[in-house]
Amino acid sequence: MTSRRTVLAGAAAILTTAGLQPTASAEAKDENVRRKFTLTVLGTTDLHGNVFNWDYYANREFDDAGHNDIGLAKISTLVNAVREQRGRHTTLLIDAGDTIQGTPLSYYYAKVEPITKTKLHPMAKAMNAIGYTAAAVGNHEFNYGIPILRTWERQLDFPLLAANALDPQGRPAFRPYVIKTIWRTGGPPLKVAIVGLTNPGIAIWDKANVEGKMTFPGLIEQAKIWVPEARKRADVVIVAAHSGADLSSSLGDQVPFPENCSALLAEEVPGIDAILVGHAHVEIPQRYVTNKATGKQVLLTEPLFWGKRLSLMEFELHYDRGWKLQKAQSQVLNSNTAPEDPKIAKQLKANHDKVVEYVNAKVGTCKQAMSAATARFEDTAALDFINYVQASEIKKSTTLPVLSLCAPFNRAAAIPAGDVSIRDVAGLYIFDNYLLGVKLTGGQLKDFLEKSAEYFKQVSGPGPFTPDQLSNGVPDYNFDVAAGLDKPLTYDIDIAKPVGQRITNLSYGGVPVGTMEFAVAVNNYRQSGGGAFPHVAKAPVLHNAQQEIRQLLIDWVKEKGEIDPTAFHTKDWKLTANGVPVQVNTIG
Repeated sequence: MTSRRTVLAGAAAILTTAGLQPTASAEAKDENVRRKFTLTVLGTTDLHGNVFNWDYYANREFDDAGHNDIGLAKISTLVNAVREQRGRHTTLLIDAGDTIQGTPLSYYYAKVEPITKTKLHPMAKAMNAIGYTAAAVGNHEFNYGIPILRTWERQLDFPLLAANALDPQGRPAFRPYVIKTIWRTGGPPLKVAIVGLTNPGIAIWDKANVEGKMTFPGLIEQAKIWVPEARKRADVVIVAAHSGADLSSSLGDQVPFPENCSALLAEEVPGIDAILVGHAHVEIPQRYVTNKATGKQVLLTEPLFWGKRLSLMEFELHYDRGWKLQKAQSQVLNSNTAPEDPKIAKQLKANHDKVVEYVNAKVGTCKQAMSAATARFEDTAALDFINYVQASEIKKSTTLPVLSLCAPFNRAAAIPAGDVSIRDVAGLYIFDNYLLGVKLTGGQLKDFLEKSAEYFKQVSGPGPFTPDQLSNGVPDYNFDVAAGLDKPLTYDIDIAKPVGQRITNLSYGGVPVGTMEFAVAVNNYRQSGGGAFPHVAKAPVLHNAQQEIRQLLIDWVKEKGEIDPTAFHTKDWKLTANGVPVQVNTIG
């Protein structure tokens, strides 16, 4: 029989390898145990459908430049080790949202074989087995519609929280907060409130799914209502916020609330002890923000997305006519050192194997290999393929000349010469977007492309540069390139010029676009205002058949049987500096 001492030694070894930094609270033996207590709260965020350390698009174990690992199976091992070391009864586990979208695994159980009352979502199965305490609702929870979200919610053994998601009557659509009582403190019970906040951008990004059904006020505005209520009932208040730490927004003037505001939330709303930050996909081991009203320090932490990291928060409390917080601190643990929890692996293996078989099914062939590796700085066949399929579909609904817009969503995407599988095609379009067609004038198109060209830094000459030297920090999904269907749409992006003056030589079929009118294929994220691009959100809609773009691409290959890049790939746009082609060193 394994002894308690052996189990603790094993847990300590796992945590040390994962990067645990010993703290006084974890090591000190207090002489007055009835008056002091340390609460441990673990946190994940932006799991995006990752259970295993597996890349479904590459059909191999996941790896990246930082040699990170991903998935709940590895997170479970870290969680178990912390619970063994600190005590299961003194440890809570929470999540800050974006859980059921992002991998072929999550897509399969939303679209191919949708979850039901009796058919559990893999993320519900895994999170229940690990033993989560609560989770905030993320914006990507709405991608498959409210019915799928509600089905998933009912499958969970823990509450989904969103204080700023309201029904049409202005009532909470989810629980705003939950109170957990820790009984075994060596003294009086400790009450911990977990408040959930989601992102107001849902109203824009998933407008088709939520309009008329839910509204999403600002995080700060709703926190000012619910945090004081939670504070009255609890000794410690922790917020799980699906909103990045630093104030920024891609929403423009479409909603009066910022997309990312967790640090401002800590400053403006008294009564918060710590915030588990999500949405921004950055790592914050430990950060403090001073609340303006109380002068108290609020702890912020954000673990890296997809289960690459686990946040560990510690709250040292002293009891004196009520529990008083003495100190809060945090760190992140790296999952790439942890083995997968065999319990989770066993429970989810059948789901995983089914999806692996699905994504590896052959759908056709390709005459020449296509890659998106260079798509963010040069015209590629990979993005031309997406634009060709999108534009072909829009042409069925209009007599106007047709253009298409798409972004380089996945730098690792590649379609090989020869046999093509579902995963090859799906890798080109990793988001669950829907196709729309809108009407834009030539002038509006130019404004749109000027916004897209903000992706690049301003340079003084043609280089050579590495790709990273050209990037202005804009996400790849907010760099759209355009292409024509029946005639080429050609343009230059002159990055020696300032923002707003970069699009030159914009022509359709060799003729300046001027006041021409076009039917333009876009995705629902862009049409609803995602990225704050001009004109497109208010443009007349010509086509909206609720067609998922990824599936359109797959179905096109199935129908045609073969992809011939020479049939649609033309050099439509190029990167220049003062009219001279920019040189890019692809090794960088």
